[in-house]
Amino acid sequence: MATINTYLSFMGNTEKAFNFYKSVFGTEFVGGIRRFGDMPDNDLMSEEDKRKIMHVGLPIGPGNLLMGTDLLESKGQSLTFGNNYYISISPESKEEAVKLFNGLSSGGTIISPLEDTFWGAYFGSFTDKFGVQWMVNYLKQ
Repeated sequence: MATINTYLSFMGNTEKAFNFYKSVFGTEFVGGIRRFGDMPDNDLMSEEDKRKIMHVGLPIGPGNLLMGTDLLESKGQSLTFGNNYYISISPESKEEAVKLFNGLSSGGTIISPLEDTFWGAYFGSFTDKFGVQWMVNYLKQ
């Protein structure tokens, strides 16, 4: 069965927030901090955006990760109450990823289609018909 984690969005202060959470929970980041500058084909991105956090994960209990990212104003993203979180699902198989993505996104709005990514996952995101934001992230073994 899939695991569910909380994914938070910030406007440029993800690193500060997660260093705070790290000090409280006393755990270490999983896989370190990934910045937008680590992405391939980032030569059109500003130096400021390259320094921002693309992804960070912090264990906060058995089987639970608190994850986060910085939104990019340069990409038209803004933080509004209600869009600063995602429910992130980590399915156990590609088939389960497709089933959950298609089922939960039905009647909603696809943000990123379910597809292979440069970080080695089969990933997609959407807002469901009730306004809840979801990510499906199957990490291939």
